[in-house]
Amino acid sequence: IRCWSNIPFITVPLSRAHGKSFAHRSELKHAKRIVVKLGSAVVTRGDECGLALGRLASIVEQVSMLQNQGREMMIVTSGAVAFGKQRLRHEILLSQSVRQALHSGQSQLKDMAIPVLEARACAAAGQSGLMALYEAMFTQYSICAAQILVTNLDFHDEQKRRNLNGTLHELLRMNIVPIINTNDAVVPPPEPNSDLQGVNVISVKDNDSLAARLAVEMKTDLLIVLSDVEGLFDSPPGSDDAKLIDIFYPGDQQSVTFGTKSRVGMGGMEAKVKAALWALQGGTSVVIANGTHPKISGHVITDIVEGKKVGTFFSEVKPAGPTVEQQAEMARAGGRTLAALQPEQRAEIIYRLADLLTDQREEILLANKKDLEEAENKGRLALPLLKRLSLSTSKLNSLAIGLRQIAASSQDSVGRVIRRTRIAKDLDLEQVTVPIGVLLVIFESRPDCLPQVSALAIASGNGLLLKGGKEAAHSNQILHHLTQEALSIHGVRDAVQLVNTREEVEDLCRLDKLIDLIIPRGSSQLVRNIQKAAKGIPVMGHSEGICHVYVDMDASVEKVTRIIRDSKCEYPAACNALETLLIHRDLLRTPLFDQIIDMLRVEQVKIHAGPKFASYLTFSPSEVKSLRTEYGDLECCIEVVDSVQEAVEHIHKYGSSHTDVIITENEKTAEFFLQHVDSACVFWNASTRFSDGYRFGLGAEVGISTSRIHARGPVGIEGLLTTKWLLRGDNHVVSDFSEHGSMKYLHESLPLPQRNAS
Repeated sequence: IRCWSNIPFITVPLSRAHGKSFAHRSELKHAKRIVVKLGSAVVTRGDECGLALGRLASIVEQVSMLQNQGREMMIVTSGAVAFGKQRLRHEILLSQSVRQALHSGQSQLKDMAIPVLEARACAAAGQSGLMALYEAMFTQYSICAAQILVTNLDFHDEQKRRNLNGTLHELLRMNIVPIINTNDAVVPPPEPNSDLQGVNVISVKDNDSLAARLAVEMKTDLLIVLSDVEGLFDSPPGSDDAKLIDIFYPGDQQSVTFGTKSRVGMGGMEAKVKAALWALQGGTSVVIANGTHPKISGHVITDIVEGKKVGTFFSEVKPAGPTVEQQAEMARAGGRTLAALQPEQRAEIIYRLADLLTDQREEILLANKKDLEEAENKGRLALPLLKRLSLSTSKLNSLAIGLRQIAASSQDSVGRVIRRTRIAKDLDLEQVTVPIGVLLVIFESRPDCLPQVSALAIASGNGLLLKGGKEAAHSNQILHHLTQEALSIHGVRDAVQLVNTREEVEDLCRLDKLIDLIIPRGSSQLVRNIQKAAKGIPVMGHSEGICHVYVDMDASVEKVTRIIRDSKCEYPAACNALETLLIHRDLLRTPLFDQIIDMLRVEQVKIHAGPKFASYLTFSPSEVKSLRTEYGDLECCIEVVDSVQEAVEHIHKYGSSHTDVIITENEKTAEFFLQHVDSACVFWNASTRFSDGYRFGLGAEVGISTSRIHARGPVGIEGLLTTKWLLRGDNHVVSDFSEHGSMKYLHESLPLPQRNAS
């Protein structure tokens, strides 16, 4: 805990030797000394006359938060000219109206022309007001701010430089936020020059160059440049092919076309890039981002410091492999080529992958052993996750069998005609299956997921991005290598990509222009995080697996304990494991009920009593905290219901629409349950554990979906396809079908082509 003026605040452990910029975004959280440069477009309103107060207040809040974490924050701000222009216009209008009223003696005023205001006069009038505003805002967070006005001469005079440096260091030492601006009241108009060419030479001709000079002079860790665009684009923003550059490296300038400068201010994007590269060369990391967008401006600074993918990050370290954006583009191109192959060729790739899993089992198991040893040494994984991480010969054999099932069933998946309609004479319409596009599958601790999902993507002709957990890095690497080896037999190696960069899952979920569907495979927390982070990309999956088994009054004694034991105890960490056991009231205090309780005790299942069940007991187990709990372990809740209708109502209220089971010998009761329970999977006299793509005969699954749109339940090949419409005509136009036209609609259903029987 640090204290200043009796105000305690938590400090972040921040320390590093200055001299080299951060290589990756993830390292920005270690930045201690930070300069935030606010461009004119960020600080001023759209009418360029006056300040954007709400935006400025949000920026001050973020800077204060970082300052109170123990960081040393500095602000280079524009806005004095705009604030002064507002004040001077008001004064001129007031003065003119008074003079006109006195001169004419009339209360009605004519239109008054406002003279062009000189920028230096505006700056002189606005600087004090701007600083007063900053002081008032920072005071809300118990932070003191101090104003420093500089000119280019202050950096060229050695004594002034030392004075400035000493002043800034002293302010930072006292936990004061310096607010720095060029002294626009006295600064001469900018002249073209050849500055920004080297570390030792830079002219302060705008706030971009001032921020860069100051950042290097003060050995700053990070410079954040906020403007009115998202960052640096490879061509002028707004043009058709403009793409935001995530990471910019020195030497990439030739790949960028600069547009016009900002609507206000002295510098355009070219000036910002030159200043950023100069600062980077001096050992300061730089991010250029949008400080005006209403959806992100409230957290843009803190997001950057947390390492999130915001704006353009300037780095001197160029990665060896492609960026994730390039990987997504490669996956899309590869996926389109894959979809154009013959079905037999796609099946051949999957058969080859199945063979490789068994042929190369020694290498796979050796890589998996490394992952297991590292996980055990670090002690980060719980036992259930270690079991998921582990591969074995039997697991690989089962995988190979599942892949061969997928290959055999995929012969007519892509391009299958599912509807044919004759619209009119010689005008035929077809609806055919096509791949979704590019899939992003994010999975934890389960390397066996990689070949399963890859095979389903290959069978359905989709491009695939895979993001596995770092705990399975060695296993994923070799499995991906084998997948690409199989793809190479038909020249589509790039269709499946493994993301190995330091991309955060949240950043991947923002790639809405490159990814068409996200499929999370992991904990309910992972799924919820992805559903929350996904920006405009559909997410297929389920956040919880709260599965119920209802034991009806007509249940068979022989079936009940077998089904309950298998549903709960066979693999309690699975999403299709039993979590809540519903028992008909008439079964309480019967031999069947005693058998159920005894079996659960033998299996060491911890029982939680639902409110109604607890009311029937003198000494009850611990009462459940919530009936909406996914235990994922040898625990379950028992609750009592009066009828099958009440069981259905309970499931709808507390369930997650995953898998629900009824055990009964009464067919009418069973059919009522099957028809009325609104879940992805509803079973009669069968374990919840059957809710699985392999057990359904799908070969494998990309996951289980509880969504009500597109795919539901275990998702195999069919769930990774969508459709498109093909219309074949002969000089047809809509006007021919008007009231007085020559043609009539037929809308005849046509027979479908025969499916491949093999």
